[in-house]
Amino acid sequence: MHVLVTGGLGFLGHALTLNLLSAGHRVTVMSRGRADAKPVPGADLVIGDVRDRSRLGEVVRTGEFEGVCHLAAVTSGRDSLADPLTYFDVNAGGTLNLLAALDKGRKPVAVVLASTNIVYGSAQVGALSESLGVHPESPYAASKVAAEHMVTAYAATGAIGASVLRCFNIAGAVDGVGDTDNARIIPNVFRAMTGQLPHVTLNGDGSAVRDFVHVADVADAFRLALTRAKPGENQLYNVGSGVGVSMAEVVATAERVTGNRVAVKRMPPKPEPQSLTADVGRAADGLGWRPKQSGLGRIIADAWDAWH
Repeated sequence: MHVLVTGGLGFLGHALTLNLLSAGHRVTVMSRGRADAKPVPGADLVIGDVRDRSRLGEVVRTGEFEGVCHLAAVTSGRDSLADPLTYFDVNAGGTLNLLAALDKGRKPVAVVLASTNIVYGSAQVGALSESLGVHPESPYAASKVAAEHMVTAYAATGAIGASVLRCFNIAGAVDGVGDTDNARIIPNVFRAMTGQLPHVTLNGDGSAVRDFVHVADVADAFRLALTRAKPGENQLYNVGSGVGVSMAEVVATAERVTGNRVAVKRMPPKPEPQSLTADVGRAADGLGWRPKQSGLGRIIADAWDAWH
């Protein structure tokens, strides 16, 4: 299968490109970065921005793709409050442009959209299942809900077969490429360990529980969803570990795995869900997917190796 991976030079894109190539697929990565940027060896690179409908149409028309993994997005809930139009432009508008480009194809294409668990909102507690309604609380979340709705509606026409993957907290590393997002706890623990930050910050006692999933497991889920897509259908899956860990446990595990101590600054508790984890039963049943590398120790060890 010839697969287009939008946003393929990013953290998840790198792992997914490797995964697809290892499974024998041909991969073209699309990025709005520099023309001299280097994708995974064996993958092709095209330069383009999902907001540029003309360029995106050209890429799709000449590529003759059989599958698309749509990762290109802006992803900070906090930043989206200050710049909501960019979030709708990239996440919703970019998805619309992609579907419009595919509309000119000759045969149905398999499409997998990267979405996020934050579409569920903060009112839910515990294991979140796909049967729950969405409750977006930021422009970022709302833009992803809009993208999900477009993919679902377009799949219903029979023009594509689709899956939407609501990813939880992607972490770890593959091939020496890890997460460097300074809004996330594991990179910030490493920054505090290496002197780039004076400390890592925890809210309250750090007992808030979240679900961390290894980027290699997420890449597996995308590949499986791509190969199981059926024209006229859209499937929705959570992609997480199914296991919750506290923020304090993340810090303690990082200290144990790396052998380094980290200073912690405790802030007042903030109103937030105490526990958010993924119900991954549907992905197990529908994709035959299970997280195999998402133990917290493995995630942090791989991320630390890549950090160096």
